[in-house]
Amino acid sequence: MIEDQYRIPREEVHGRIVRLQQALRREGYDGLLLTQNVDILYATGSMQTGYVVIPAEGEAVFYVRRSLTRAAQESAVRTAPLGSLRGFRAALERDCPQLFAAGGGRTLAADLDTMPAQTYLRLLEALRSGEAASAPTLADGSALVRRVRAVKTPWEIARIERAARIVSDALTEALNDLREGVTELAWMARLEYELRIRGHIGMMRVRGYNQEIVTGMVGSGAAAAEPSAFDGPAGGRGLGPAAAQGVSGKTFARDEPILIDIGCCVDGYVIDQTRTAVIGALPDDLAEAYERSESILQAVRRRMVPGVRCSTLYQEALRLADESGWPEHFMGFGADRVKFLGHGIGLEVDEWPVLANGFDNPLEPGMTVAVEPKFSFPGRGVVGVEDTYLVTEGWPRTLTCYPEGLIVLP
Repeated sequence: MIEDQYRIPREEVHGRIVRLQQALRREGYDGLLLTQNVDILYATGSMQTGYVVIPAEGEAVFYVRRSLTRAAQESAVRTAPLGSLRGFRAALERDCPQLFAAGGGRTLAADLDTMPAQTYLRLLEALRSGEAASAPTLADGSALVRRVRAVKTPWEIARIERAARIVSDALTEALNDLREGVTELAWMARLEYELRIRGHIGMMRVRGYNQEIVTGMVGSGAAAAEPSAFDGPAGGRGLGPAAAQGVSGKTFARDEPILIDIGCCVDGYVIDQTRTAVIGALPDDLAEAYERSESILQAVRRRMVPGVRCSTLYQEALRLADESGWPEHFMGFGADRVKFLGHGIGLEVDEWPVLANGFDNPLEPGMTVAVEPKFSFPGRGVVGVEDTYLVTEGWPRTLTCYPEGLIVLP
């Protein structure tokens, strides 16, 4: 039986359903089909496997493949066995008859950004069984779902804040063992231990296709500046082709930057934070680049108010980086530079909004955004900082709580 302290309150889930239905009606969809595990958790309070169907009007239903027993305990919406896909249309006609109209014309939005092609084709086949003309069509509702999820409730914000406190406490404790000669891998294991015993679930979920992350990235000197497939400004050397990002077997050395880009996941919700450390002192140019990253962060933070376009914040960061003397090192280097400054944070690391060109949506109260200006110097290291902010009606509130500033170790 799930403990109450871990259960997502029913009223919290019901509020999410209401907001999703409002968005469906506003955008002209007749319903929403969710297949991805994180979207299912958001809409039901359970992460058992199956499909969730939310009509624009009426009751949502969670069709569960496994485990129906567990889903019935956790879910705040009605559960039903999924059974064979051959019977899925019949179940929908019984539970959501409004989705099937004579002559067709009904449209189900779906999370097509994450849905495997095989699942899409099988669902289409199931929906078209019987009288094909009356079957609803599937449309891409990914943006609708991500826009709704981008604005957090007080319950969600409280989880992110708890994750932030865990990161701060765990990092404070683990820094006692960060010294010359210790490997990145060994120290990351120490840090992960401190995170886990405080409640970190051990993973940080990513929506992007083929993107993975465990607890973050710790990299020192040249190893931190090695690029990777991960869509971030610092990849890390990793432990080989099968884990080509994050920590490596390199040992920490004096007078080189140590990038500590870490997170924590509590009740499914993630915090993202970066600090730069050094044993001894940074070279003058890297110290100046670090100070520039802090100034960019503070300049952007001052402008994170409702109504400001995300692309405007990114362009401001680029302008300030151009003035630094190292614009070609900002947010990566060469062809491996990333084209964003920050990202939404919540149930996934890569949520909306995105501080990038082309993302012209305005900030709204309740959005949680991680801002991470960094400078990468191949062969030498990465310096930078990252904090997560809550957009409010006034000035943004900082959710990360580890002290600001360069961490200087003796």
